[in-house]
Amino acid sequence: MPKVEMTQHLYRFFPQLKNQTINVPAGSVAEALSAINLLAPGFTDYVLDDHGALRRHVNLSINSNIIMDKKNLSDRIPEDATVYIFQSLSGG
Repeated sequence: MPKVEMTQHLYRFFPQLKNQTINVPAGSVAEALSAINLLAPGFTDYVLDDHGALRRHVNLSINSNIIMDKKNLSDRIPEDATVYIFQSLSGG
C-alpha cells in the first residue's frame, strides 16, 4: 500500500494526521487525496482549488517525481510508492 508523507506545516491544520502512518490505496492521485480527506475532513479543500486541481502553493510527488497532471490528478501511484505532499517555496 502506498505511504503518504507531508510537511510539518500541514499537521498544524490537520493535527489528526500527525504521528500517524498514512497509507492510501494504489490508484490515482485524486483517489489518494480522497482517502486522506476521509481521515482529515477538509484536507482536499486545503490542497485543491475550486476546480479540483492542485493549488499553486502545493506540490505532490510520487517517490522522487513531481506529478505531471496537476489539473485532473490522474497520475498513477504504484503499490510500493511513497507520496510526498509539500508546499512550494518562493521568494528571492
